[in-house]
Amino acid sequence: QVRVVESGGGLVRAGGSLRLSCAASGSIFSINIMGWYRQAPGKQRELVAYITESNYTNYADSVKGRFTISRDNAKNTVYLQMNSLKPEDTAVYYCNAERVVLTSSLVPHDYWGQGTQVTVSS
Repeated sequence: QVRVVESGGGLVRAGGSLRLSCAASGSIFSINIMGWYRQAPGKQRELVAYITESNYTNYADSVKGRFTISRDNAKNTVYLQMNSLKPEDTAVYYCNAERVVLTSSLVPHDYWGQGTQVTVSS
């Protein structure tokens, strides 16, 4: 019922920038939290940043000052602007839509995208 699709990944040199986008579609009434996670090879998935409906944001220490998360509630879309990229930022980036309320149900659910690869070369 809900589809979450990321875009914007790619290959970039260290110091460069990328902008990720994530759009959630379906019969959505509201999305409480939208966030970005990443998983590097051989590592666990980790939180990068999240943003609430009221635009409260939180960032992992490793990306503070370099990444900026934003959202468009009307479009159910979240963005991640990544600047000053480092090789250690290389990972698959996943979008998460948390506590999604559908128009047909008041029970919230969480949804994940399929991920988009970000590779930063040194």
